Amino acid sequence: IRQMMVWMLFNPDPDHIVQLGLGSASLTRFCYYHFPLARVTAVEINPSVIALCRERFFLPENDEYLTVLNQPAQAYLTEGRSHVDVLQVDLYDEHARAPVLDTPAFYRSCADVLKKNGMMVINIFGAQSNRRRTIRTLNSVFDSAVWLPATHDAANVVALAFKDSPVLAFDTLYERAGIIRQKTGLSAESWVDGLLAWTQR
Repeated sequence: IRQMMVWMLFNPDPDHIVQLGLGSASLTRFCYYHFPLARVTAVEINPSVIALCRERFFLPENDEYLTVLNQPAQAYLTEGRSHVDVLQVDLYDEHARAPVLDTPAFYRSCADVLKKNGMMVINIFGAQSNRRRTIRTLNSVFDSAVWLPATHDAANVVALAFKDSPVLAFDTLYERAGIIRQKTGLSAESWVDGLLAWTQR
């Protein structure tokens, strides 16, 4: 969950953050509280998950900045283009063997809703063969995609896909990571370590 926030290194002030797959609402709540001027939209197909998050996991009610929608992810993606700064994807069924939506068509829909410098971050859970296939698919759709080394559970890997690759020096990224750690307590320097390791591979 913490690594899913890696996009903060590249956009510290987003206007619109979208979460596909609510889970326990941890990411949605984090974005809602730490980016109080951003619009935060969460899309969840299961109404029982939304109810549980509001009852047990302190998910706020909808307001001017937070919108929780009960609809399929693909339906949301077809409604508009180029209006999202950050797209967080965490879509799994009860078996959790691989992402439920893991096709070029789905990722093209994701890219379409992103603004010019938008990013998608995705939790890739499952076998290494699934991860490699997903990264290949992401690279066929996005300008570039990387995955971060697992820091907690080897089964979970976070991938970051850029609609347009950013041009930032690593010293700048480490500087931003220090600011993120001071503001949120997240170990953001480890994200930069992972990105640097990726470029060296």
